[in-house]
Amino acid sequence: MVDKVSRFQCGVFLCICCFCSFTSSCVSLLQKPDRKYDVSVQNPTYRSETPKVIYDEAHLNTHKAAITYRPFIDLITNDGCSVTTNTEKFAPPMLVNCDLLIICNAKSDKTLPRDIGAFTEEECKVVNHWVRSGGSLLLVADHHPFGLANKDLAKTFGVEMGCGAVKDTAVQNEKRSGQLAFSRSNGLLEGHAITEGQNPHEKLESVVTFTGQSLKGNKHTKSLLTFGKSAAEVRPDSLWQEGGENHIRFGKPVSVEGLSQALAIEYGEGRVVMLGEAAVLSAQKLFGRKFGMNSPYDNDNKQFALNILHWLLE
Repeated sequence: MVDKVSRFQCGVFLCICCFCSFTSSCVSLLQKPDRKYDVSVQNPTYRSETPKVIYDEAHLNTHKAAITYRPFIDLITNDGCSVTTNTEKFAPPMLVNCDLLIICNAKSDKTLPRDIGAFTEEECKVVNHWVRSGGSLLLVADHHPFGLANKDLAKTFGVEMGCGAVKDTAVQNEKRSGQLAFSRSNGLLEGHAITEGQNPHEKLESVVTFTGQSLKGNKHTKSLLTFGKSAAEVRPDSLWQEGGENHIRFGKPVSVEGLSQALAIEYGEGRVVMLGEAAVLSAQKLFGRKFGMNSPYDNDNKQFALNILHWLLE
């Protein structure tokens, strides 16, 4: 028998999952970039060199470089990067002159079973080999259904995606359901070159995310944002097709204490940063609400984005 508290918790989490599924389809059309957000960089890092960045749009990605991820693209461009979009399946030739590959919220074809990933087995091998040989990858996969679409690629780097939606009543902002805070004061912002920055001005104090999923690394990964003891995730329990449609059932909330929402990985000659939440690098508006780098609550998300870029391109 499920007690009343458990029933309530399950109900809350199921509402989150339903909202996440809704936002990944209908609401995503209403999300707009915050054009007024300041994406200037006072002292650009790349003055004498121009890193070549490829932003993937070949895998039904929900965040487009010219739309919801425009502030992030403008930010790294202002820091000295050259960004082009990709509309082809991953293959060695397209990565030859690439310094950094960015994949954000790749999505599976809705006509296929949900456990069919966004990338072919060959594409996963191509990207993995490229990173091992010295490439850098920023892989971003949000709350359900994006974990299911990206888990196969993540697994090649030793990371297991939770594939659900996370809630933490202890660190979320009281007025913003789903908003999570990782800070030095609450002990959830970990020490690393990315969080420390290259000088005192770049040192992070707080990073704010918005629901997302969990990431489980291994001894070769370093957590940047770590979930506390009250964090839990509702994950897909069963997936099936019936009547030509995909169906999903969610299980009870499970603790994700000690798991991560951001990982840094030294992989062969290359590097990977993996994020379990996408809005953290954006600056968006939805129904009058600002979320991302432009969140009205104290955050160092903008510097977090730049620090990730700098570490990946070192």
